[in-house]
Amino acid sequence: MEKSSKSGLKEIDVGKWAELVGQGTQNAVHGLSGMVGVEIKTVALDLKVIPAAKAADLVGGPENEVASIYLMITGAATGHIMLIYSKEVAFGLVDMLMGQQVGTTKELGEMESSALGEMGNITGSFFLNSVADNTGLRLMPSIPTVMIDMAGSILDSAVADVLQDHDELFAMEAIFAVGNQEISGTLLVLPTAEFMEVMVEHSKLIPKKGAQC
Repeated sequence: MEKSSKSGLKEIDVGKWAELVGQGTQNAVHGLSGMVGVEIKTVALDLKVIPAAKAADLVGGPENEVASIYLMITGAATGHIMLIYSKEVAFGLVDMLMGQQVGTTKELGEMESSALGEMGNITGSFFLNSVADNTGLRLMPSIPTVMIDMAGSILDSAVADVLQDHDELFAMEAIFAVGNQEISGTLLVLPTAEFMEVMVEHSKLIPKKGAQC
């Protein structure tokens, strides 16, 4: 991996970060499974280091319309968490969360957005609790924001924040499954350089051999 021209993070640091985020994601999936009463499994988990200009490509391109649950990370460090799904998958998740037959939800009203927001709150809280357990630092998610818009518009503000520190994005992409059905969604964790440096400095984890970015 090439070092970012602004952040200068070392490869071993990225390895530690991958371990932290990987554990946090698994903990978030556990919390989400408890919320919906259905076992959710992680099908794929991959730390990506990409040019900031290509961020929207992770979710189908800048003009792809998606549903997003956004949380700001606050506390000892800052960053962004996003759960991004196609509209159809988001509607299916609402039906699952509300105990309805899949296909019932056709749009996101106040009640539907609230259900997705609570899902984002659980996911973000469990994720940050895991990271905090491994660092001893206090981290909190903001109130979730649920929206449907083009991927480029949704990612703009988060990417702009990260660009203050480095030209690349460190994003964890995760794909989930419920039973035999794959949930085609993505969990993006976009840390500022400050966030990564603080997390790595305080991390109690030792990165596994062969950890890659």
